[in-house]
Amino acid sequence: MSEQCITVLLADDQALLRAGFAMVIDSQADLRVVAQAGDGAEALRLVREHAPDVVLMDIRMPELDGLQATARITGEAALADTKVIVLTTFDTDEYALQALRSGAAGFLLKDVQPEVLLDSIRTVVTGGAVVAPTTTRRLLDTALLGEQQRRTPTPEQRAKLDLLTKRERQMLQEMATGDSNTEIAARLYLSEATVKTHVGQVLAKLGCRDRVQAVVFAYDAGIVDH
Repeated sequence: MSEQCITVLLADDQALLRAGFAMVIDSQADLRVVAQAGDGAEALRLVREHAPDVVLMDIRMPELDGLQATARITGEAALADTKVIVLTTFDTDEYALQALRSGAAGFLLKDVQPEVLLDSIRTVVTGGAVVAPTTTRRLLDTALLGEQQRRTPTPEQRAKLDLLTKRERQMLQEMATGDSNTEIAARLYLSEATVKTHVGQVLAKLGCRDRVQAVVFAYDAGIVDH
């Protein structure tokens, strides 16, 4: 992250939408738009050039779509600190899920409120995820569990799950609800600091970039009930 402000790259084939987001973002003292791209290929080139803290990535774009661009960005070691937030509409749940599997830190709807957009950018930079609790459950229930009513862990997933303690496995299931650390702490009668520690251990053992990736893993491995 930049010392003075969080840098943002906008990738969307709609110039008017980019302009609107740029105006909102640049109105904040701690945020700055450093580049804009009209397609996925241009986005990838500009991300490599500017190494922004956050990319707001549209899904449907010419040349290279947002899903492919996201996978390439999150797969490059040199861009490990760049977080991607996918912009989508709610009638394309399966695309949003693919983006999360590709390493995106989360997703927002295109009609997102300005204050939510700004808070989300700040959140992913600090390692958080930008998926609202109700959206997490609805998206994953619809798009992932719809593929198969009950999944069983692959050998690789089982090996990772075996690394988790009983408490950490419980924490993974709690994370899959989409609730915050504060909400989980209250439900389990734990301190928020303790929950944060457990979450960190779960992410490390599963090799997940963030909470969203851990939730996708939990559903993919079939350890969360529908």
